[in-house]
Amino acid sequence: MIYFLIFITTIYFALIALLIIGYNKVETTCIKNTTPKNTFSIVIPFRNEAHNLPNLLHSLAIINYPKNLFEIILVNDYSTDNFKPIITNFKMKHTSINLKLINNHIKSNSPKKDAITTAIAQSNYEWIVTTDADCITPTNWLSMFNHYILEKKPLFISAPVKFIEQDFFLFHFQNLNFISLMGSTIGGFGIKKPFMCNGANLCYNKVTFNQIDGFKGNTEIPSGDDVFLLEKIHTLFPHKTLFLKSTDSIVQTNAENSLKSFINQQIRWASKTKAYKSTFTKLIGIIIFLLNFLLILLLITSIIKPFIWKYLFVVFFLKFCIDFILIYKTSVFLKTQKSIKYYHVISLLHPFFIVFTGVFSLFKNYEWKGRVFKY
Repeated sequence: MIYFLIFITTIYFALIALLIIGYNKVETTCIKNTTPKNTFSIVIPFRNEAHNLPNLLHSLAIINYPKNLFEIILVNDYSTDNFKPIITNFKMKHTSINLKLINNHIKSNSPKKDAITTAIAQSNYEWIVTTDADCITPTNWLSMFNHYILEKKPLFISAPVKFIEQDFFLFHFQNLNFISLMGSTIGGFGIKKPFMCNGANLCYNKVTFNQIDGFKGNTEIPSGDDVFLLEKIHTLFPHKTLFLKSTDSIVQTNAENSLKSFINQQIRWASKTKAYKSTFTKLIGIIIFLLNFLLILLLITSIIKPFIWKYLFVVFFLKFCIDFILIYKTSVFLKTQKSIKYYHVISLLHPFFIVFTGVFSLFKNYEWKGRVFKY
């Protein structure tokens, strides 16, 4: 067991170190006075989000980009709340903004992918930008995409997401977990092996989307409208999938407000892992799970065999240090460092969380937008 522990620890340490190197390789992009040339269709599926729509729509209304060069397509995914007056009032106040409200047409086991596909079929512009109804978009959002497209000539752009700041322990736990995912995302792009992205902040070429038949091949999986699309485009165009590392492109979203909803979210995210086609992506998931499982196993074993404590301490210390480097770098970039003061406590709890959600993702159904799914 000790040799296996050393092997997994070494691989984990090397993997996170590689992601840190990749993170540093992704250059930070600053806003520039670039001529607006590209056109964007902002696609937002929503289901029972009346409480979030006002903040989202306000942020879209103040986007610093010519109104004739973008459109907003809201896709109603069978909402039952009173969302229509909110959209009607917005359209009356902002007549210069091209906003369309359409209904989703569910054809598969993935309503969100169906909603995006429905919207893209009715879109008028060259670039598709996706976000979620519980998000707040930055003022220079489209300007940054425009600049990056003109400068780098990508076909798929992943961009940063962070949580809206709150101050309670569950938030800080979620925030550090999310920061680690965002740092790993950036690092993956930096080493030219992107394995994660977030559908709350994506931009991709519509012609390319149609060229790869959109989400075809992944529609049996309820979620994953972001990662599976990244996989398909990266396979065909490995040098055209990039990460826009810019503070002017950070989309903000809400953390979950209860432990139950947070665990449900994490089970949903983890359930996609077995469907990934990338060997590298699967390897990352396995190594992370194994190291956290071994830490728990060492803790239990050390109660019976006290000499195991030294192995537990060494492995945990190495993980603690290498994880902190990536998390700290990312938190500085996202300007969300307040949660760092909880890192030492949360790092003790995190292995139990990883193993719990990993195991349950294999067997447990999860709820998403009022629907129950099992993959």
